[in-house]
Amino acid sequence: MDNTNYRSFAPCPRGLEALLQQELAALGATDLRQTEGGVGFSGSLVTIYRANLECRIASRILLEVAHVPYRNEQDIYAAASALSWPQWFQPSRTIKVKTSAQHCPLKSLDFVTLRIKDAVCDTFTKQKGARPSVNSNRPDIRIDAFLDATHLTLYLGTTGDSLFKRGFRESTVDAPLRENLAAGIVQLTGWNGTTPLLDPLCGGGTIPLEAALIARKIAPGLGRRFAFELFSNFDSALWKTVQAQAQAKQLSASPAPIYASDRDAHAVQAAKDQFMRAGVANDIALTQIDLFDLTPPQEPGIIVMNPPYGVRLGTQADLDVLYPKLGSWLKTRCVGWRVYLFTGDLRAPKLISLAPTKRTPLFNGAIECRLYEFIIVQGGARRRLTPPTRA
Repeated sequence: MDNTNYRSFAPCPRGLEALLQQELAALGATDLRQTEGGVGFSGSLVTIYRANLECRIASRILLEVAHVPYRNEQDIYAAASALSWPQWFQPSRTIKVKTSAQHCPLKSLDFVTLRIKDAVCDTFTKQKGARPSVNSNRPDIRIDAFLDATHLTLYLGTTGDSLFKRGFRESTVDAPLRENLAAGIVQLTGWNGTTPLLDPLCGGGTIPLEAALIARKIAPGLGRRFAFELFSNFDSALWKTVQAQAQAKQLSASPAPIYASDRDAHAVQAAKDQFMRAGVANDIALTQIDLFDLTPPQEPGIIVMNPPYGVRLGTQADLDVLYPKLGSWLKTRCVGWRVYLFTGDLRAPKLISLAPTKRTPLFNGAIECRLYEFIIVQGGARRRLTPPTRA
C-alpha cells in the first residue's frame, strides 16, 4: 500500500472553510491550513479516498504535484516538463488543464494553460512515445494550475466531476443550491438529527436531502465514480475497504423527522425523484402546499429556508411583498422554532421585522449572502424599523 503523505487542497464555497477543516480533520487529514475558499491538508491515499467519498463541504480534492517559483511562461513550461506525468496516468487518458490566478503578472492565462498542456504532452511523447488527447468537456484527468505573484502550484484532480454533484439530481428547478453549500447551511444550524427539521420552500429538495444524508450518516460520494480510480497508483482493494467502512456507519433511518414542502408541483416532483434516488424518501415528509397555508408540526425544531432574493429568482418588488408576509407567518405560526434564513437580500431582517440572533456571511457562487438565525418567541422578536445597513 502507498503510504506517501501527499499535500492536497480542497476548495469549497466561501464561508464554509472552518466546517471543511473540521471534516477533513475527522477523516484523518493533518497539517490543515485554511485559505479563502478552501483548506490545504496532508494525508495518505486513504485520506484522499475518504475525503472524496465522505466530504460534504469540499468541491474537489486536488493533489499537489508541484509548487515552484516562476518569472515567465518558459519557467512554467520547464516546471511542468520536470514532472513525470506518466507515473500518474496512462497516455490513453484524456486531459484538461485549467488555470486560475491571483496577482499574476503574466498577460495571458490562456497561453499559460497551453504551455502546461504542451509540457504534459511533450513529457509523454518522450517517455512513452504517445501523448494524451485533450477533452475540454469530460476529461479523464484534470490538471489544475494556480498562479500567485511569484509561485506556480500544479494539482492533479482526484475527484472528476465536482463533489457537489452527488448523482441524485436529474430533474432541474430554477436556481438550485449546490449540494455542498446546502450541506454547509444545515451544519451551520447545529442540527444533528435529533429534532425535527422543516424546509417550507424546498424547491428541488436539496436542503432536506442533505439533511437526510447527514442524519443517516450516508457518505455523499457512495453512488459515483472518481478520477483517482483512473490513476496508475489506484489501489482497488484499499478503495473497497474505505467504501465498506463508510457504509458500515450508515443508519437505517433518520433519528428525527424531516419535513419539506413547496407550492410548485414541478419542484415537488423533482424533490421526490431526488429523495428516491438517494434512498431517503422514507425519511422526508414531502408536501405540495403554499408556505402561507402551511402550519408547522406541533413539535418545534429547526426551520431552514432559501427564499428567492432577486438575483436569479424574483424581483426586488416581489421581495418587498414576500418578506413582510414571511415575517408575519414566522411570528404567528412558528413560535418555539429556531429559523435559519439563507438569502442574498441583506434587507431581509428589516423586511421581516425580526432581529437576527446570528448572521453568518456565505457566498452562493459569486453572490454575497447571509445565513440569518432567528429565535421565534411568543409575541415575535420585533425590531424597530430602521434604514437597512450592510449586514
